[in-house]
Amino acid sequence: MNVLRFSDIAASGRARGQRVFIRADLNVPLSDDGQITEDTRVRASVPCIRMALDAGAAVMVTSHLGRPTEGEFKPEDSLAPVAKRLGELLGREVPLVSNWVDGVDVQPGQVVLLENCRLNKGEKKNKEELARKMAALCDIFVHDAFGTAHRAEASTYGIAEYAKIACAGPLLAAEIDAITKALANPKRPLVAIVAGSKVSTKLTILQSLAKNVDGLIVGGGIANTFLLAAGFPIGKSLAEADLVGEAKAVIEAMKARGAEVPIPVDVVTAKAFAADAPATVKDAADVAADDLILDIGPKTAALLADKLKAAGTIVWNGPVGVFEFDAFSHGTETVARAIAESPAFSIAGGGDTLAAIAKYGIEKDIGYISTGGGAFLEVLEGKTLPAFEILSRRAAG
Repeated sequence: MNVLRFSDIAASGRARGQRVFIRADLNVPLSDDGQITEDTRVRASVPCIRMALDAGAAVMVTSHLGRPTEGEFKPEDSLAPVAKRLGELLGREVPLVSNWVDGVDVQPGQVVLLENCRLNKGEKKNKEELARKMAALCDIFVHDAFGTAHRAEASTYGIAEYAKIACAGPLLAAEIDAITKALANPKRPLVAIVAGSKVSTKLTILQSLAKNVDGLIVGGGIANTFLLAAGFPIGKSLAEADLVGEAKAVIEAMKARGAEVPIPVDVVTAKAFAADAPATVKDAADVAADDLILDIGPKTAALLADKLKAAGTIVWNGPVGVFEFDAFSHGTETVARAIAESPAFSIAGGGDTLAAIAKYGIEKDIGYISTGGGAFLEVLEGKTLPAFEILSRRAAG
C-alpha cells in the first residue's frame, strides 16, 4: 500500500517551519476523579510528536476522548488529564486549546493539544465545512491513530481530503506494514486464530480468512459452534446452533483449498461457569448433557502448538478458552507460548488477546501487536479502511 510517510517528510527537512496537525489516539481510560488509569496510548503517541518537534514544525495534536455530545462541553470530556501526562512525557508544558477550529496560535518548536475533537459539530458525520476548516489550520496532516482508521470522520478522513499534504504517522505506518506483511504478502503457511464467544460477530472474518489462510484455528464459543457442525456433543456450552450451516460452509471452503479448520479432539469441561468450578478433561465425543466446555484440552493444545511452530505467518485474534479462570487458562497459555516460540511473523490484536499477551509476558515475542480493536477486525474482514483509502489516494496525487 503506497502512502506518504511523515518520517520521510520530517527526514527530508520539508516539515521545518510548517504547521503540522497530528490526529493521535489519546482515548485513555479515566477514573471517576479524572485520573488516567492506563497511559499506553499517550506514550505511543509521543514518537510522532517528537518527530514533528525535532523537524522544526509548529505542532497541533488532537484526539477524541469518550463519547461526548457534539457542541456540548462537559468537564469529563476534556483532554486536560492527557495534556498533563503528555507534558510529563515530553518534558515541557503542553497547553490545551479550546474552540480551536477557526484558528490556532502555535509557533515552530511549540506543541499544543487541541480539545476533544468529537466536541466539534459535524465531526462524526465528516461534514465538509468542518473538515475544510481543520485542513486550513495546517500545511501537513498526519494520521497516527490506527484505532480510528476504520472511521470516516472529519478529523480522520475529511481533513486528509483537503489538507495540502496528508500522510501516515509512525504508528499508522507500522500497522500498514504489519498488516501487509501478514495478509497481503504472507510467508506460508499462514495460520489464523479467531476466537471469541460468538460466531455471529466474527462470521465475516471467518469467511474472509477461509479464502486466504492455510490453517484456521477457532476457539472459545466459536469453537463450540464448529464442534456442533462436526457432529460432536457440546452439552450446555455457549454456541450458536443457527450458524452451524455457516460453520460447515467455512470448513468445506477450507477443505476445497487443501486447508483445514482443526476441530478440538479434547476439551476441558465444568458443571458451572465459575473460577472455582472443578475442571475435567474429556475427549470431544464424551461431553455430557450438563457440561460446559470452557477450554481446549491438552491434546488439542499440543496439536495446535505444533501447527503454530511450523507456521510462516500467524494472525491472532482471541483466547481459545476462559483464560481469566486459571483452571481453564492452559489452552490459551499453550497457544500463546507456541506463538512466542514460533519463528513465524505474528500479528495480534483485540482486547482479550492483548490481555493474554500481558498475562503471559510475551510482548517481546510477538512480531506486531495491533493497537486498534475495531480497525484490526475490519482488516481481517478484508475491508479497506477509510484511512488507508484516503491516504493512498492522496499519495497517488
